[in-house]
Amino acid sequence: MDLTSRQRAYLRSLSGKIEPIFQIGKSSLTPAISEAVNNALEKRELVKVSVLKNCFDDPHELADIVAGRTHSAVVQVIGKKFVLYRPSKKNPKIELP
Repeated sequence: MDLTSRQRAYLRSLSGKIEPIFQIGKSSLTPAISEAVNNALEKRELVKVSVLKNCFDDPHELADIVAGRTHSAVVQVIGKKFVLYRPSKKNPKIELP
């Protein structure tokens, strides 16, 4: 999924208001986390994930891996947090410009 810079900027503005709902820790990325993020994307469309200090994987790589597994787009990666977006199939809420 490709986003234009305008759409990405709009989603970044929305993501500033939300808190991370998932944390990736010492065990890194597990199939359970990928499945949970996938379910959350279907309900929320925009999900923020936090990578804890005890996880030694690169947040950019983790964001790309999760986006690939969930068929979503990486909106941004800042420090140890990243934001993913995927429109809901059943009930889309976010309307992109």
